[in-house]
Amino acid sequence: MKSVPTLATTMTPFPYSIDINQPLKDAMAMMEEHGFHHLPVTEDGNLVGVLSDRDIKYVDSPFSSASLEDELFVKDIYTSRAFVVDIHDALESVLKVMAEKHLGSALVTKNGKLAGILTHNDIYRKFADLIQKLKAKPEGNDAA
Repeated sequence: MKSVPTLATTMTPFPYSIDINQPLKDAMAMMEEHGFHHLPVTEDGNLVGVLSDRDIKYVDSPFSSASLEDELFVKDIYTSRAFVVDIHDALESVLKVMAEKHLGSALVTKNGKLAGILTHNDIYRKFADLIQKLKAKPEGNDAA
């Protein structure tokens, strides 16, 4: 293998984000339109957490006192304890923490600002690419 994947080459760069004070319906529409399951949450331009499809599903469950029919805002249900990493962190370290803690995403920062998001789908794609490259690589050393 010529190069080891890095966090920067595996993550989704420049992700969409939503302000904490936006209506939840706006966040849901954005997630539906773009087909993603995790949405970084900001307040006054600063990263404060993440909203996941699981957070939204919980609101519409029997365990919640709220309902999606209520006038909810992102701040009402987002997760403030998101897993935030630096773009220079080792990918294998980030993956290990995500696996151990059963996390679906990591918010990636550069100089304290949101630079990307790493989700399970990004990881699946990168792993599939690596397998494909390994299969295409000729076995043995047939150099003359």
